[in-house]
Amino acid sequence: MLVLEDPHRFKKSRSVGAYLGLRPRMNQSGQSDRQLRITKAGDELLRRFLVGSGQYILGPFGPDCDLRRWGLALAARGGKNAKKRAVVAVARKLSVLLHRLWVTGEVYESFRVAHHEVLMGNLNG
Repeated sequence: MLVLEDPHRFKKSRSVGAYLGLRPRMNQSGQSDRQLRITKAGDELLRRFLVGSGQYILGPFGPDCDLRRWGLALAARGGKNAKKRAVVAVARKLSVLLHRLWVTGEVYESFRVAHHEVLMGNLNG
């Protein structure tokens, strides 16, 4: 909260991740669109806390929630650095989620997607 100061300075919560440097750089030349390292703009300490939180969420002691399931599915896609990319993606999503909760004052629901799918399954069945 101290780093972002005013929650309304961002029109969209999605721009908070980019502001904190959790967005990958893109190298677009010719036919290829390569994804590079994150930009590392913004506050270094907050970015470290968010990445550390992402590592905990995806680690063996992380709580079972929609964010963890999404991150593990992202890491399961494979690739050379899939786990590292998933940790940064979870950190970016966590920053967006926290900003959204701060702006709206909503209460965090850890199984919002799973709960929605169950409700939709019950209504359709």
